[in-house]
Amino acid sequence: MKKEDIQNLIAQMTLEEKAGMCSGADFWRLKGVERLGIPSVMVTDGPHGLRMQSEQADHLGINESKEAVCFPTGCATASSFDRNLLKKLGEAIGRECQAVGVSTILGPAMNIKRSPLCGRNFEYYSEDPLVASEMAAALTEGIQSQNVGTSMKHFLANNQEKRRMTNSSQVDERTLREIYLAAFEGAVKQAKPWTVMNSYNRINGTYVGESREYLTDILRNEWGFDGYVMSDWGAVNDRVEALKAGMDLEMPASGGINDALIVKAVQNGSLDETVVDKTCERILNIIFKFTENRQQNVVLDYEKDHEVAAETECECIVLLKNEDQVLPLAKEKKVAFIGKYAETPRYQGGGSSHINSWKVESAVEAVKNVAEVTYAKGFDDVVDEVNEELQNEAVRIAEEAEVVVVFAGLPDNFESEGYDRRHLNLPNCQNVLIENICKIQKNTIVVLHNGSPVAMPWKNQVKGIVEAYLGGQAVGRAVVNVLYGNVNPSGRLAETFPLRLEDTPCYLTYGKGVDEAVYSEGVFVGYRYYTSKKQEVLFPFGYGLSYTTFTYSNMKIDKTDMTDNEVLTVSVDVENTGNCAGKEVVQIYVAPGETEVVRPVKELRAFDKIELAPGEKKTVTFELDARAFAYWNTDLHDWYVESGIYEIQVGKNAEEVLLYASILVEGTRKIKKTYTLNTCMGELMRDEKAKAVFGQMMSGNQQAAEMAEANQDTSGAVSAEMMAAMMNDMPLRQLLSFVPGMTREALEQILAAVNQ
Repeated sequence: MKKEDIQNLIAQMTLEEKAGMCSGADFWRLKGVERLGIPSVMVTDGPHGLRMQSEQADHLGINESKEAVCFPTGCATASSFDRNLLKKLGEAIGRECQAVGVSTILGPAMNIKRSPLCGRNFEYYSEDPLVASEMAAALTEGIQSQNVGTSMKHFLANNQEKRRMTNSSQVDERTLREIYLAAFEGAVKQAKPWTVMNSYNRINGTYVGESREYLTDILRNEWGFDGYVMSDWGAVNDRVEALKAGMDLEMPASGGINDALIVKAVQNGSLDETVVDKTCERILNIIFKFTENRQQNVVLDYEKDHEVAAETECECIVLLKNEDQVLPLAKEKKVAFIGKYAETPRYQGGGSSHINSWKVESAVEAVKNVAEVTYAKGFDDVVDEVNEELQNEAVRIAEEAEVVVVFAGLPDNFESEGYDRRHLNLPNCQNVLIENICKIQKNTIVVLHNGSPVAMPWKNQVKGIVEAYLGGQAVGRAVVNVLYGNVNPSGRLAETFPLRLEDTPCYLTYGKGVDEAVYSEGVFVGYRYYTSKKQEVLFPFGYGLSYTTFTYSNMKIDKTDMTDNEVLTVSVDVENTGNCAGKEVVQIYVAPGETEVVRPVKELRAFDKIELAPGEKKTVTFELDARAFAYWNTDLHDWYVESGIYEIQVGKNAEEVLLYASILVEGTRKIKKTYTLNTCMGELMRDEKAKAVFGQMMSGNQQAAEMAEANQDTSGAVSAEMMAAMMNDMPLRQLLSFVPGMTREALEQILAAVNQ
């Protein structure tokens, strides 16, 4: 519907009808206005499948929803590093929405993994904003290609479940811009979501839903978002203030209470009716965008989408260890599958994203089409207790096998929406099982079903580790395909696996506050912290093995110096030097040299996933613009490129640099600085104008020159390095004491000339 037609409809609406459009009709539906032909449409939970409820609705996954296909969760799909895969997955979700008449699915969930303890990390993509942004954009493009809307969530700085509805994230401006806003920024600009969902929490004391800065100034005016903002379910504190700030739609229904407050505010003059009109226009635009493009003949094809789920998970699985090439398994090997999750896999998390799966394909079921294996349950996950009978049976079967695959992971009650984890450990009964099996079986492989990093005290005892994450309802088939080599694993970790919880960047503050979460680690989130500190980790960001080998060579950059107005082209040749086809994730990091501000030693600035046949070589090319070299400057309140040398790194992962090249980047934007008598000499000398003015003064001061000559040390007590350091850190005012004849008036004249 055209803009003028929507505005004409709004002109015919009563104030009460317009206020009513600003909240839901019930738990999942938006209001319609029958007399004006405005339909009621439905939204429903995602982000990795449909959780569509018709009766007894809730937002925590308590009541059952209609059957649907559970696709791999965000923690898994991010590990694919594959934009095309996410787009294809989005298309499948979009088709399912069309089939059941859902106008908007509530996802993707794209909050940064600030700590591995966050109970909802299984829904989220990465600790890195570029990965989160690119994966979310691809999924959004896929879903919206089917004329179904998305709702990017949870905007903003929603990184813990503890007190998530009232907690205040205390975050500085630079950290918000470089990490937490950046995850949303690229996705919003690139994929143009129909809606965005604001989070429950406050930021620096203000509820996000009442922040004009985030919902209007940044999201709409700066990034160009033109859809509507909806609240998370129940995330409304002051409805009128939220409407003014840019929160358009309150979900779920407020029973008319908040609608009446909107009407009252307009009537008493505290709310301009044009604000309500604009809100209605944004909501109606999306409603008609769906209804006028509704595809009537789409049907739910469960089997087809189950195949999509299986194919997707195959690309997401990360091979973490493969000692002595224990994998892939030969079909003739005598293999034992041990662990409850081989038969009843944990494949999704708890809460609002919990899918009523059409079917679940386990590894025990899937392997029947590939090879003969024996199976033992090994443990139960209802309580964390060692079941001697189950363990004894598992050890007996393991002893008789040539290879054992233990299916382990986190039970449902270890990670879920609503609460955070307290530790990184697997259930003790699983660790005991693995260690007991390793005592009698040297060829032990562990397959992990988990939504976030876990500690692995048995890492050095097992020969293989396969990270399957929460891989959706077809995870069993995907795991079997990887174990037996039908699929070459190509996933890479989109998050760091730390050795200990105490090693994590926000260990001292995460979950510790009552009403505030202090982001004292700043921009040092995930690998930005570990690499900068040279902190040993279990597995680094970007890490993953393959059944083949890749060789990198011939790295090129198209220039050796540039300004921040130019684009740098980086290319590298990648060759498959193994004997089977495989996919490689090429990662480009930028490492700044010496800088005036504290920065991570490196940051991921580009990546791509390529497929290579044995012996095949491809040239992979990337373009890096100013943002690849920039940090957020809090004086300018904008991105700023500091002049200097930057190293472009081709990384196997965040820790392993394969190739590198250096480039001199000149920042053309200059920061106006005001110097005072307390400005240090070193800072003055780094300013070309100040250096020139000050140099003229010093060269014209005969007494200063004579003093410098007289103070040349011949005893060795004062080194050149010492003198240089002292001069670098000396405030300008101290020249009054150390330079004979220097006057305050002369220094003030210098400052006046420099500050012009």
